[in-house]
Amino acid sequence: MPDLFRRVALAGAAAAACVVLPACGSFDSASNRIASVITPYKIEVVQGNFVSKEQVAALQNGMSRLQVREVLGTPLMTSVFHADRWDYVFTIKRPGVEAQPRKLSLFFKNDLLERFEGDEMPSEADFVASLDTRNRASGKVPVLEATEDQLKKFPGPKAPKPESATSEAAEPPLPTRYPSLDARP
Repeated sequence: MPDLFRRVALAGAAAAACVVLPACGSFDSASNRIASVITPYKIEVVQGNFVSKEQVAALQNGMSRLQVREVLGTPLMTSVFHADRWDYVFTIKRPGVEAQPRKLSLFFKNDLLERFEGDEMPSEADFVASLDTRNRASGKVPVLEATEDQLKKFPGPKAPKPESATSEAAEPPLPTRYPSLDARP
């Protein structure tokens, strides 16, 4: 009896496999059709240091490295072999559009900006308009600067407390010397 039961179970499993395996092929094509309709969201990516046309216009020969860093930010690439050259590189990647690399090279002499060269940079308004998908249909570019009324809504710097009030609840001064890190207990 157990041998007959095993044969029936084996035949049933074989019949089930014959029914299920063709269904897998049709399931696969149906899932491919659904997957081709549903596409994942792909974000627009800006890699590197974005440099605008306005920032490049603010550069002047003779500026110190600190002044250049305040205008453009920290350079993406500096080289030990070319200490007098800074490179600002960024790439705009959008779905369905070829990547758009941009590069700006600055050359220093005696720690002062001697010259700069590179690709034409987009203006800030053009760059924001190209990234903001909400405004593409209307063609409107959002305002990039706050008005005086908008700035008044934010709290200003705190006024210093009177000398007498701070001396009562003053914190102790920070130590001027710290224990050695090599000291062992």
